[in-house]
Amino acid sequence: MEFSGLPEFSHELKRLNKRYPSLCGDVDRLKQTLSKLQLHNQGKHWHCLHQSETLCIYKIRLACRYLRSTSMRIVYAHHIEKNRIVFMEIYFKGDRENENAGRIKEYLKKFRGISDSKT
Repeated sequence: MEFSGLPEFSHELKRLNKRYPSLCGDVDRLKQTLSKLQLHNQGKHWHCLHQSETLCIYKIRLACRYLRSTSMRIVYAHHIEKNRIVFMEIYFKGDRENENAGRIKEYLKKFRGISDSKT
């Protein structure tokens, strides 16, 4: 499985890792978990925000060892055909209540534009 992240995700991860030093390691553990899973929408920690034949966007709870809780949230896109995950957003639930819906809409617009031009 291939992993990448939007520039905004990298910026947020870097900023949050200063406050919560275990966060980069926690994200690496999440990558290992996602690599092993066949079906991502398993349990109460996964919430599907968008689903199509080629792309699913999930919001998940991330266990942060520094916080000793699942107060972190990660939004990622799973490109099914390419077996690729793109991390879109990470945030601390205490700082913000919900994900950035505008970022998800922009990503979907961009993705649809790419897939429409290839067909």
